[in-house]
Amino acid sequence: MRSEFETRREIVEIGRRLWDRGYVAANDGNISARLGGRILVTPTGLSKGFLKPDDIVVVSESGVKLSGRIDPTSELPMHLAVYRERTDIDAVVHAHPPKATGFAVAGVPLAQCVLPEVILTLGEVPLAGYATPSTEEVARSICEFIPRFNAILLSNHGALTLGRDLSQAYFRMETVEHFAEITLAARALGGPSPLSSDDVRKLLNVREKLGLGETVADCSDCGACEGTTARPEAADAAGLTVEPDEEEVVRAVLARLGEVLDEKGDRR
Repeated sequence: MRSEFETRREIVEIGRRLWDRGYVAANDGNISARLGGRILVTPTGLSKGFLKPDDIVVVSESGVKLSGRIDPTSELPMHLAVYRERTDIDAVVHAHPPKATGFAVAGVPLAQCVLPEVILTLGEVPLAGYATPSTEEVARSICEFIPRFNAILLSNHGALTLGRDLSQAYFRMETVEHFAEITLAARALGGPSPLSSDDVRKLLNVREKLGLGETVADCSDCGACEGTTARPEAADAAGLTVEPDEEEVVRAVLARLGEVLDEKGDRR
């Protein structure tokens, strides 16, 4: 087991990576790690890019503050909900990576089976319903997803990733954002080409054999590639249940991020 000081240093390092990559701005985001019967978590009101080891707060598994000069993040209930439900998870990262958050704002989950690497290492990234940040509503909104998924989009809020350790939770956040960026690029080029149900089943079998996750239900019934897992109003807006205009999908999401595509699909 890692020492408390090593865990504090790792939380600080991951906070710096999130900030360097633009996954958080100002005081956004929060990170936690379970160490024995305690939770080490980032404090409220401090930039994740400039934390120091002694800024990290220690709380009990019920959320009682045990040590720290600053209060823990106001999103602590969301982290505690994960630890209650998943004994295999010892780290949680919450951030606002721009592309993935664009999908969350548009109400579109990252559910299509298009990248073998994502299917093998992460699986579907579902979309939780909107909940007021910093309230118990957020914990309730993700409860149905915690047992089955290691990454969740939070409607109009950002992304949450879980891991057996801090490195895995952080790298899953990178994977979510990379998946979102590739999906946007594919849509600009005419739309993603989902893998067949047979191809997905083969990947899921490999995933199970490698111990990367349990086999899930036959993907032919999930409807993700037809867009049926998105909120109805978002699906219509994104062209998922009507004749698609992929250029408009990209423009709608990127407009939220302050980016513009020229007529050839190049960023400027």
